[in-house]
Amino acid sequence: MALYRKFRPSAFDEVKGQDHIVTTLKNQLEAGRIGHAYLFCGTRGTGKTSVAKLLAKAVNCEHPEDGNPCGVCESCREIQEGSSMNVMEIDAASNNGVDNIRDIKEQVQYSPASGKYKVFIIDEVHMLSMGAFNALLKTLEEPPEYVIFILATTEVHKIPITILSRCQRYDFHRITADVIADRLMELMSEEHVEAEEKALRYVARMADGSMRDALSLLDQCIAFYLGKKLTYENVLEVLGTVDISVYARLLDSILANDVTEVIGIVGKVVEQGRELSQFITDFIWYLRNLLLAGKGDASMEALEVSAEQLSLMQEKTAQVEEETVIRYIRILSDLLNQIRFSTSKRVLAEVALIKMCRPQMETDLSSVLERMRMLEASLEQIKTQGIAAVPQTAAEEPVQKQKEPEKTTEQILEERLPKARARELKEIIKHWKQVKLAQPPMIRNLLSKGILTADESTEVLRLMFKPEGSMNMGKDYFQRHPEKIEALEEELAERSGFQVKIEIGELESEKNDDTINLDCIHMDVTIEE
Repeated sequence: MALYRKFRPSAFDEVKGQDHIVTTLKNQLEAGRIGHAYLFCGTRGTGKTSVAKLLAKAVNCEHPEDGNPCGVCESCREIQEGSSMNVMEIDAASNNGVDNIRDIKEQVQYSPASGKYKVFIIDEVHMLSMGAFNALLKTLEEPPEYVIFILATTEVHKIPITILSRCQRYDFHRITADVIADRLMELMSEEHVEAEEKALRYVARMADGSMRDALSLLDQCIAFYLGKKLTYENVLEVLGTVDISVYARLLDSILANDVTEVIGIVGKVVEQGRELSQFITDFIWYLRNLLLAGKGDASMEALEVSAEQLSLMQEKTAQVEEETVIRYIRILSDLLNQIRFSTSKRVLAEVALIKMCRPQMETDLSSVLERMRMLEASLEQIKTQGIAAVPQTAAEEPVQKQKEPEKTTEQILEERLPKARARELKEIIKHWKQVKLAQPPMIRNLLSKGILTADESTEVLRLMFKPEGSMNMGKDYFQRHPEKIEALEEELAERSGFQVKIEIGELESEKNDDTINLDCIHMDVTIEE
C-alpha cells in the first residue's frame, strides 16, 4: 500500500500543518454545534479529504474522545473500510451533471439506518456544471437535520457565490517544509527505514507544501534503494536534481563572466542524466532565496533552508546586487517557458546562461543597467588604485577657462565658513568614503550616484541626486527608507566624532550659489591653524 494511504490520519491530532482547522472542528464536535455544509479549499495534498473523512467518522462515532473518533466502534470501522452506508464519497469530476445531483437529493430523503448522520463528501466540487450547482442550492441550504455536506476543491474561485454563502469555509494552508520533514522522520522510524535527515528535508522541500506529494516522492526513493540507507545523494539521483553547491558554483562563474566554466557545469549536469527543466527551476529557487536572504530577518521565515545554507547565502548576497539577481531570474524564467516545448533544451540553456554572463548581448533596460553597473564597478576599482578620473565639468569647459586657476574646495570652505565649521566638515568628509564602502552593494551603488553637499546657511548636510528622469533611483529609495539615512548618520558620527544630519535633495531643482560640493575634498586633508 502506498505510504500516503497507509498513513492517512486516523485522528485529528495526526493532521499536520492545519491546526487552525482541526481546533475549530474539534470545538464544534465537543459543543454539539455541527454545521450542515462545509467547504474545504486549498492546494493538493494538504489534508482536505482526510479531514472530511475524520469529520464523518467523528459525527457518527459511538464513543468519541475529545472530539476524536474512537476508531474501534462499528461505525468507525465501516467508514474506515469504505463499507458504511452513511458516508457517500462522490467525485464531481466524473459525476458533474444534473442527474447526479438528483440522485443525491433522493438519497437525502432517507434517514440513516444506523448512526446519527448521513455525510456526503463531494470532491473537486468546482467541476460541477452550472445546472448541477443550481440543482444543489436548495438542498444545500436546508438539508434534513441528519445530513451533512462536505465540499472539497482546489479551485475555490470557480464555485458560484450562491454555493459559497451556504457553507462554512475552511482554507487549508500549504504545509511548511519543516512540518513535512518532521512527519517523514516519524514515518521512517515506524517503517524501520534508515534515512538521512538531509535527504528527508530535501524531499520535503521538493513537495512544495503537499504532504501527499512528499510521501509519494519518498515512496519512490525507498523503492529504488530498497533495503539500503536512503542518503541525500540517492534522493538527488532518483528525483533527477542537483546539489545546492552546484548552483553556488554556477553563480560564481556567471558573476566572473567565465563562459567556459558555465558551459562545463551544464555539460556535467547533462552527463549525470539530470533533467534540465528541474535544474533551471531549482536555480531560480536558489536565486529567489538569495534575494530574501538580503532582505533582513523579516524575510528569513520564507526561505525554508537550513542554518548552514542560510549562512552561505548571506555571504553570497554581499557579492551580488539585487538588480543583477532579478535580471538573472527574468532570463531563466523566459528560458523555462521555452525549454518545455523545445527539442534542443541544452542549447537553449547554454545560450541563456551566456546571456547572463554577457549583458551586452541584450538591449533591454535591465541589461543596459547591468552594463552600467559593471562600468561603475570598473571605475571604482580604478579610483581605489590611485588613478584620478577627470571631472566631466572640467572636460566640457572651454580651453581659455581651464587655464584660469580655480579655487579648491578646501579654500572655499575656509573662505565661506568659520574655522571650526570648516574643520568639522573636513573631518566628516575624510570618513565619508569609508562609510560608503562599508555599505551593502545596493546601498553603495545608490550612494555613488549622489553628491554630499554643505550649505552656508545651515549645518545640515544634503545628499543630492539628479532628477528621476535620468534613471537615478537614489532620491526615491532613500526618501522611502529614512532608516537607511539614519544608519549613515550614526556611522558617520561614530567615525568622525561630530554629530551629523543628512537630508535628501534633487541636484538641479535645489542647486544654489551657497552649496559647497564636499565630494571634491581630498580625503587625507590636514588642517593648519
